[in-house]
Amino acid sequence: MENGVLEDTAKMDDPMVVAGISFRSRLWVGTGKYRDFEQTREAILASGADVVTVAVRRVNILKKDEPNLLDYLPTDKFKILPNTAGCYSVEDALRYARLARAAGISDMVKLEVLGDQKTLFPDVIGLLEAAKILVKEGFIVFPYTNDDPILAKKLEDVGCVAVMPLAAPIGSGLGIRNPYNLRIIQETVSVPIIVDAGVGTASDAAIAMEMGVSGVLMNTAIAEARDPVRMARAMRYGVLAGRDAYLAGRMGRKLYANASSPLEGMLEMPSPGARS
Repeated sequence: MENGVLEDTAKMDDPMVVAGISFRSRLWVGTGKYRDFEQTREAILASGADVVTVAVRRVNILKKDEPNLLDYLPTDKFKILPNTAGCYSVEDALRYARLARAAGISDMVKLEVLGDQKTLFPDVIGLLEAAKILVKEGFIVFPYTNDDPILAKKLEDVGCVAVMPLAAPIGSGLGIRNPYNLRIIQETVSVPIIVDAGVGTASDAAIAMEMGVSGVLMNTAIAEARDPVRMARAMRYGVLAGRDAYLAGRMGRKLYANASSPLEGMLEMPSPGARS
């Protein structure tokens, strides 16, 4: 038992490996929209995640003389994944990725180049351009992308270590809207697939993992729950359950009933009217 919670044995015997880096948890979490840094920390601990993504331009991680989220997230427990959220141009995305690395935070970057403020869909042309540049500069690039198999393959080809297709628009909580494209992406790329954006509750996370993706990243679904800490714990087990179900292999779907108990060896009952 750990803090009254059953130990996550699946984290130890089934790590996610990306670019030679081993991650204990297949649930990655963001840090926005929480009440304060303390609630952020409590929810992240409850989630069991070991990767925490932080928006470089929105969160004070570069100014060491002001309250800092990283003070609440010890680096011996968490890998910090800087992201370029809020960037609508290649130039902005490059600037913030470079700032995070120069500050000694990480060579990893969750790359976002957004297309418009209403949908927050990626600008796929800008995303691919920025990815090429950052890979050449030695960054370990995790691109947030549409659920587009063609683009996913192009991102792999330029050297991205994973692809992070949306399940639904950022912050929508709509769940997995297009499982068919996600399945095609699985057939198209050989790098890990981490579903990013749109998950609303634990069943959404489980469905994604049952499909065989490598991981799930979320923020709003936890932060905007009535009880973020409890929801974080639910997401933790949703991801673990979905992964176990995928590895176990579900039974086939059948149109008609199939008795659970064998018919052989059943007692023969006397017919009505027969003498005993």
